[in-house]
Amino acid sequence: MSRVRLGRWLLVIPMGLLAFATIYPLLFTANVAMKTRREYILDRFSLTDSLRFENITTAWTSVGMGRYAVNSVVVVACSVFLLLLFGSMAGFALSQLRFRGSNALFIGCLAALFIPFQVIMVPLARVMADSGLVDTYPGLILAYVAQFLPFTVFLMTSYYKTIPAEIVDAARIDGNTVYGVYRRIMLPLGAPALLSVGILNTLFCWNDVLISLLLMPSADHRTLMVGVTSLRGQYSEDIPTFASGVLIAAIPVLAVYLFLQRQIADGVAAGSTKG
Repeated sequence: MSRVRLGRWLLVIPMGLLAFATIYPLLFTANVAMKTRREYILDRFSLTDSLRFENITTAWTSVGMGRYAVNSVVVVACSVFLLLLFGSMAGFALSQLRFRGSNALFIGCLAALFIPFQVIMVPLARVMADSGLVDTYPGLILAYVAQFLPFTVFLMTSYYKTIPAEIVDAARIDGNTVYGVYRRIMLPLGAPALLSVGILNTLFCWNDVLISLLLMPSADHRTLMVGVTSLRGQYSEDIPTFASGVLIAAIPVLAVYLFLQRQIADGVAAGSTKG
């Protein structure tokens, strides 16, 4: 065997094992979700005899996963919109506008990336409680924006630094205001980065459990991931229903990864470009 083939096998085998370890839990969950309680108790690892979508219907309606999904869509959509708006504005200002303290602000955004949420969890909860924002959609949206804005600003600033400053100068000479340059020039040019960062922020907000669990204590306002967590205690004896809830929560994320994996990779690489 040549060295080239040996090198390929040394790469293929670990990657194949990693792919199997990633895909198997999802397939196992889907198989369990199609079983009855009796089938699961008798043999949890066997393939289901029939496709029973009643478990998924029960999880969506009776358990309340449908309501949790709506809550997640509302919160995530509003949070991502505000993150892209503020992040693109800040990225444009920090990369293209010349003002005193811009470097210090950018370094501050970088420093905020290294602060774990657990460090600010208690102060955040107290501020939200004093402001009357606990168990409200605006409170959770503001928390998501505050948590993920430094990441968004960092990536948008890194991307906008790759745009030549002569384009901004030419737009200003043509009579555009700063807002006009942002709206007519920077937003269209930054569309690829906005798409990538928007996808990443959507995944971050959708998969969050800790912030939502802290700020949304009532059952009516739970997000989908918190709802799945609550199923573990309520349906510990009905594993197929619990697996159906997990499957409902995983399908949107899986769809995003399958159809937008190129944009996700571009978003991760956006911050590594030189300004």
